[in-house]
Amino acid sequence: MKLLIQGNNIAVTEAIHNYVEEKLEKAVKHYNNITTKVDVHLSVARNARIAEKHKAEVTVYANGTVIRAQEGSENLYASIDLVSDKIARQLRKYKEKHEDKKTHAGAKTAAIVTEEPVKEDLIGDRAPVLPGEVVRMKYFSMPPMSIEEAQEQLQLVDHDFYMFRNSETQEINVIYLRNHGGYGVIQPRNGNGHANNSAK
Repeated sequence: MKLLIQGNNIAVTEAIHNYVEEKLEKAVKHYNNITTKVDVHLSVARNARIAEKHKAEVTVYANGTVIRAQEGSENLYASIDLVSDKIARQLRKYKEKHEDKKTHAGAKTAAIVTEEPVKEDLIGDRAPVLPGEVVRMKYFSMPPMSIEEAQEQLQLVDHDFYMFRNSETQEINVIYLRNHGGYGVIQPRNGNGHANNSAK
């Protein structure tokens, strides 16, 4: 397992490095055969008003899949403990799903995505505010996948949205967690105001 540890507003001492290594080796020991690289980002917020100042973010690269977890607390070591436990659960969930897929090979399930009307006024009485500058750019490959596969990826990356290339339409879509439960999918419209559902 290739382990990379980086710190932001914190020096990664030998003691911290050893603790992270010990915790993550334990978390991924049952998944070494699928894990190629583990990136760890430790940070400390300088703002005194932030309660959970110490954050630990772990990204595991497993069989071409990105599995991510993030935790924060008042103590760096506690954050490392929390994120290690979380990434172990994420890896277990990932492996169970893939083993389940192998045993049910050939059985396809289809999710029905209903089109709901878009509200005209999405922001209400709030004034739209854009950030002053772009602070971070991310690049990643976007292999085509189904909505079901994108939903699975969303659960693995520990975010509330996931951008993907829809294998049916070859267009960029976004799947997201809805505030009131369930998932939503954002798709581009074609020129006549309808979603483009025809495969290209």
